Amino acid sequence: MSNSNSQNWNKPVSPETSAGFVGANPKAKQLRSRHVTMITLGGIIGASLFVGSGNVIRTVGPAAILSYLVGGLLVFLAMRMLGEMAASRPAIGSFMEYARVGLGNWAAYLVGWLYWYFWVGVLAYEAVLGGETMAGWFPAVPSWAWSLFLIALFVISNVISVRMFGEVEFWLASIKVLAIIVFLGAGLLFAFGLWPDSEASVSNLWEHGGFAPNGLGIAFTGIALVIFSYFGTEIAVMASAESEDPAKGIRHASSTIIWRILLFFVGSVLVIVTVVPWNELPAPTDVASAPFTYALERIGIPGASIIMQLVIFTAVISVLNSGLYSASRMFAALAEQGFAPRFVAKKSRNGVPIMALLASTIGGLIATLVNFVAPGSGIFDFIMNSAGLVALFVYVFIALTQWRLRQKMTSEEKAGLKLKVWVHPWLNILLILCIAAVIVVMLTTEAGRTQVWTSLVATGVLVLFWPLVRRNLAHRRSPEAHDTGSSS
Repeated sequence: MSNSNSQNWNKPVSPETSAGFVGANPKAKQLRSRHVTMITLGGIIGASLFVGSGNVIRTVGPAAILSYLVGGLLVFLAMRMLGEMAASRPAIGSFMEYARVGLGNWAAYLVGWLYWYFWVGVLAYEAVLGGETMAGWFPAVPSWAWSLFLIALFVISNVISVRMFGEVEFWLASIKVLAIIVFLGAGLLFAFGLWPDSEASVSNLWEHGGFAPNGLGIAFTGIALVIFSYFGTEIAVMASAESEDPAKGIRHASSTIIWRILLFFVGSVLVIVTVVPWNELPAPTDVASAPFTYALERIGIPGASIIMQLVIFTAVISVLNSGLYSASRMFAALAEQGFAPRFVAKKSRNGVPIMALLASTIGGLIATLVNFVAPGSGIFDFIMNSAGLVALFVYVFIALTQWRLRQKMTSEEKAGLKLKVWVHPWLNILLILCIAAVIVVMLTTEAGRTQVWTSLVATGVLVLFWPLVRRNLAHRRSPEAHDTGSSS
């Protein structure tokens, strides 16, 4: 790996993807601050919160509050590290671009392809879930047809322009945010006995076996379950690079993510375990048994199941919309750096990476159709499980990259940082150690072991192709590439 001097930090990552580059396409900067704000909020609110939180609470008890709090703090640290890099040099490729500069081409290749693979799996999962929901409402049309319809609908919204993506995501995220705010307000009134026909129920936090009925240690094992719920926060940093004021948007997204985590995740779990005794929650097998639905019914909200079904469907299609955006941007960035076929980087007149979007859509379609055509083959399950560690891999690469790039900076460059990671590099070390601990915890359960080993298989496949990609890079390498400190 070749070393680059500190001056390389002032150079754009690439003419095509660096939003800070004077020659960057101005049409790409179409997202307004309100779009970025809602993308930041909506990126971490999905079915994993509305439904999946029930499994965590049933396993951990009221101490699930700690699980979500600690997991959220880890994600906040990763976002702070990403924010420091992105505020200095906004790039659509985000952490993949920074990994290339800080650690070398091999790191960018791995983290970029893993991230794209993750979102292709998410596209398939959300399309299947959304199709099944639509088929439940309109059974005359099969679920696979609804899945294809939803994918086509959001491909169109992404193709039109970056602004269209932002506008659609703004309204979808607004629905989710409004739903949680109403839930928090009604839940707190109920918990303190201020809701009509209610009695104070705060004691549910400790009355049914204690705050940690299964032991405090289980609360920390719960972190392995909740940390994946937060994956999606990095979308805001990627989107900020296409906004009217990239540096400001990135600083705002990175600095305010902590209170959003506290409010929407920790706050929601706190309300659930105070409104409903944790050991009364049913297994969340569908919307009707989701913890939010159960809590709303306990509060006395009429039509709770229908309301939550609509909200969760909104969350599903919101993630589908964001997934298409994230996958296409990462794929285009991979192509621009020579890690994917060159034609994939082609952009439309509106600055949309059209070929990357279509290629990502095809990947999602294949995974979706596999679920319907060969449900017993195990292929769909492998795709879902093998993306399980991507979030943890990304956080580790972010920590290592920021650590390395800070080392390359001069004292003047460090002093000029507008967003800075505290007590560097100790928080980097803490984050890496915590992620290693999460993986160890995952190995103690059958489902966790499946995710770990299938993820390693997927990573191993990428490693096998690296020599071919490296040779391709050698043919494409220019004197400018040597100046940026790229390594083979």
